[in-house]
Amino acid sequence: MVWLIGSKGMLASEIAAQLNQYNIQWIGSDKEVDITDQAAVDVFIQQNFPSGALQWIINCAAYTAVDKAEDDPETAQKLNADALINICTAAKHYGAKLIHFSTDYVFDGSSSVPYIETDSTNPQSVYGRTKLQGEQNIVGLLPEHYIIRTAWLYGRNGANFVSTMLRLMNEKDSLKVVNDQRGSPTYAVDLAKAVLRIMQVDNHRYGIYHYSNEGNITWYDFSCEIYRQGKRIGLIKRACSVVPCTSSEFPQKAHRPSFSLLNKQKIKETFSLSVPNWNESLSSYLKELL
Repeated sequence: MVWLIGSKGMLASEIAAQLNQYNIQWIGSDKEVDITDQAAVDVFIQQNFPSGALQWIINCAAYTAVDKAEDDPETAQKLNADALINICTAAKHYGAKLIHFSTDYVFDGSSSVPYIETDSTNPQSVYGRTKLQGEQNIVGLLPEHYIIRTAWLYGRNGANFVSTMLRLMNEKDSLKVVNDQRGSPTYAVDLAKAVLRIMQVDNHRYGIYHYSNEGNITWYDFSCEIYRQGKRIGLIKRACSVVPCTSSEFPQKAHRPSFSLLNKQKIKETFSLSVPNWNESLSSYLKELL
């Protein structure tokens, strides 16, 4: 059985759909179970999983409000880092393996080639620092873990860049979008399928992995393609010009990595995964919205 933490979130809802498709039993929890409280974690497991039944914990819970975290580092620390101590302690006690999600924000964005899993980390924000601490807590406490760093996540069941762009493009005549932050988006459905693949293969090759869709683009490039595809299939009903700009024109509290490309070679080879290109996945997502 699987414990899916943060089950109401965008990624968790897609993982749940995959678990259902493969008839894998799971129980979800969200804010009603305080993962920052070890006793609450233990009580939930004892009440919901018969002895020896808990095989996997998939943690989708996180403090992801990147700018708010700069003003609320304590809450970010509790959810992104301290809670992992409780989850790992429970996983070890009940004999479960952990799948956890981390972020490109653990890097400073100064690279010119896609980051591999062993590259030096240097987070520049509270969000990035607390997510890195969460990774370190897992590595130090639970050998049986898969940590998946991802970037630019979007999908159904939650606010995200694509849904925001679609709304704004239907409201405004023009939009400015930053053209100096480079990376590749991640469609939540694709990441969920990768999670199921890891569980099915379960080759005990634990550790940190990188996953995003294939490609190398800026947020401006992403926006242009959202507009092109959205207009073509009727999700965008009016003309809207997309104009490139610099990050300095949109000052934000938290530093964003200017380079977020993740090298996916390790996860592809270890689990025989094929990773879709970003524009193909965008097309799949937009068709889901029709």
